Amino acid sequence: MTGGPGGGKTTAADLFCREIGECVALVPEAATMLFTGGFPRVDTPAAVRAAQAAIFHVQRNHEDVYAALYPGRILLCDRGTVDGAAYWPGDVDDFFAGLGTSLADELARYDAVVFFETAAAGGHDIVSANSARIETASEAVRLDQRLRQIWSRHPRFHPVAHNPSFFQKITAGLVAIERLVRELGLSDESCAATDLGSSQTPDLGADRLGRHCTRAGDGGEVCSRRPVPGSAHISSSPPGDHQEKLP
Repeated sequence: MTGGPGGGKTTAADLFCREIGECVALVPEAATMLFTGGFPRVDTPAAVRAAQAAIFHVQRNHEDVYAALYPGRILLCDRGTVDGAAYWPGDVDDFFAGLGTSLADELARYDAVVFFETAAAGGHDIVSANSARIETASEAVRLDQRLRQIWSRHPRFHPVAHNPSFFQKITAGLVAIERLVRELGLSDESCAATDLGSSQTPDLGADRLGRHCTRAGDGGEVCSRRPVPGSAHISSSPPGDHQEKLP
């Protein structure tokens, strides 16, 4: 999951994990971990390059650790290794070359991308309780556009547009994520989330953690689809990341 700052990504990820339970493992955002943990944040070009290189390696290794810890689960990633290219002070190709990789190789790590457009695109404030969120509304729109340009090259790119109703936007995002999970091979019998595409409104407040997976006699999970070579990438922002109005 990805998108400009203030898109509601983390809120959607948390709700989806509640719906589908143990079949999904949520990989937290590396940048927030680093910056809230004391990593220096300086706006000079050299410092930004160093910070984005650190975020890239933490993100990649964090995903690999989760893949090892939860084999068979879909990894729901809060941003991915590609995001740093949008923050890099220079050419996109320079970002990947400097890290010894390529855009094609990094896109191939992810099975799908769900892109949550920033609320700033609709003129809403993106003030957040997240101390790592320092972008202005105009900066959020610029980053949103740059991230879309880069991530949209993925063959399974699914945008979730801004909506004045945050509830409707999150519901649309959850439906997109559920559809992708089914496309990626999770059968209805083995790991059935609530049918978010039905006419019924999903119970976004219910705590369904772990309800949709059963365990075999040896303790293994019936809901696994296959060992995860990369991640199913669907990104998010912490609660409070949005200022869109509930209907």
